[in-house]
Amino acid sequence: MSATIKRTVPTPSDILARKGGTPLVCLTAYTTPIAQLVDEQCDIVLVGDSVGMVLHGLPSTLGVTMDMMVMHGQAVARGLSRSMMVVDMPFGSYEESPEQAFRNAARLMAETGCSAVKLEGGVEIAPTIRHLTARSIPVMAHIGLTPQAINTLGGYKVQGRGEDAKRILADADAVVEAGAFSVVLEKVPANLADEITARIPIPTIGIGASAGCDGQILVVDDMLGLFTAFKPKFAKRYATLGQDAATAIESYADEVRAREFPAAEHIFGDTAPEPKK
Repeated sequence: MSATIKRTVPTPSDILARKGGTPLVCLTAYTTPIAQLVDEQCDIVLVGDSVGMVLHGLPSTLGVTMDMMVMHGQAVARGLSRSMMVVDMPFGSYEESPEQAFRNAARLMAETGCSAVKLEGGVEIAPTIRHLTARSIPVMAHIGLTPQAINTLGGYKVQGRGEDAKRILADADAVVEAGAFSVVLEKVPANLADEITARIPIPTIGIGASAGCDGQILVVDDMLGLFTAFKPKFAKRYATLGQDAATAIESYADEVRAREFPAAEHIFGDTAPEPKK
């Protein structure tokens, strides 16, 4: 007998059909509890390679490995029931050749159950996107600021200002032609993001782009205030959970040192209490 799959999630075709409609809600997630929290509200949940910075303390995304993405993808999958899961392909897992990209993308899909993978790059990576989509691997593209390329981009700078806009437009056209079903626009001027959104037939998902994009994505740890090392200009903090946690931990430590915790209600007696009648 074949297993019955209970999850009903958007497909890449469903996301593509949302072009120009109600904006897509997207967030990252890296753990089962956070996946459970975001699942009710999100159309797409991205297991981003930002996990390296926000959970593993790495200075950039460059040190993230395939094994890390598989592990976090599996954790997130356990917490989702209605959102589409996309997993980032980490640095070094797809740049060598389309064949390398296929092997690693196939592994991500097989081992995590994700619906699609995300690759960074435009014109230069279009042949790889074409190779994957021709072999039944849906691809979300990512252009503008591509964090895996910070060493060649000169840091986390806005991309596409002035004459550089032509490069970003060419990247957008290239990923569409290659078969991507959506594209993340990161840290590009709002007017350029609006131009791309109007120009291409696939949904644009903004992060530091424009409210006119077909959807928005943020790193969940940024918007919850869990990651406090720095806050990107484009991130809005909807909560201050990091500070709340620090305050709670301080209160716990104070009570332990003062022997106020555990109190009577937190400890056990020598005999079991009588059952209530």
